[in-house]
Amino acid sequence: MCQNCDFRTGLFKNRILIETGVDGLYGRSGVFEDVIQRFDNLITSFGGVDKAEVVRFPPGMNRALFEKSGYLKSFPNLAGTIHAFNGNDKDHAALIDKLQAGEDWTLGQEATDVVLAPAACYPLYPTVAQLGALPEGGRLYDLQSYCFRREPSKDPARQQFFRMREYVRIGSPEQVTDFRQTWLDRGNELIGKLGVPFHLDVANDPFFGRAGRMLANNQRDQRLKFELLVPIESEEKPTACLSFNYHQDHFGTLWGIAQHDGEVAHTACVGFGMERVALALFKHHGFDVDKWPSPVRKALWG
Repeated sequence: MCQNCDFRTGLFKNRILIETGVDGLYGRSGVFEDVIQRFDNLITSFGGVDKAEVVRFPPGMNRALFEKSGYLKSFPNLAGTIHAFNGNDKDHAALIDKLQAGEDWTLGQEATDVVLAPAACYPLYPTVAQLGALPEGGRLYDLQSYCFRREPSKDPARQQFFRMREYVRIGSPEQVTDFRQTWLDRGNELIGKLGVPFHLDVANDPFFGRAGRMLANNQRDQRLKFELLVPIESEEKPTACLSFNYHQDHFGTLWGIAQHDGEVAHTACVGFGMERVALALFKHHGFDVDKWPSPVRKALWG
């Protein structure tokens, strides 16, 4: 059900987003991309002082590392794999016959050694593990990537391909919890400059199945995840535009990342949903960026 069809229709009518025929898969206009870039610059103006190491991974990741990450245990319904043709001339002819007959030609495809990254940070942890023990001050990374999650929806803020900007802190429990608290404060100030309504709340990841409900409850009880929520699709169910996550020693244990003293490293991250923030701006300020409030334009365009 599309609760916000007027907004979605307006995005298409004003060529902010470009319809492709698949829910959650859109082209982006130059205006939309400019807003994304301006918001990206605003993030850097807050986080750049920390001098994080900048790393940019492609939207695909090593399938073997993805399998080891445990993502399929928690979110099998969201995962995206990359399959490809690996046959001979006879197999190719059969593929063409099925295509022309309107039959399912994908049955002959085979899984490759690449899967679609579900979050910008997933390829990071195994590469950090390869560097050996952390320095005493730990490590801090600035990431951005296109990500994929298979959840087609008519909600324009729930896209299947989307960009995620992240800062990831790896170190001692004190270092990473201090990092998260810093970004909880920064996040409120940053989004406050954009003139959209928002609030912060305890949250949980969308774990799959019966066991997932227990994981979600534990995550909320331990206050491991917070989200900064902005109404886009509806007032009743605001959209998570920023997330603040403390993973404890999960990734440190999984990938064998050690602190300088040999103890298992802890990790935390702050993630920015780039398309979601841009859509929040169009939702609350209109489709004509030249008419946005002057404080908002100053925050983004200077």
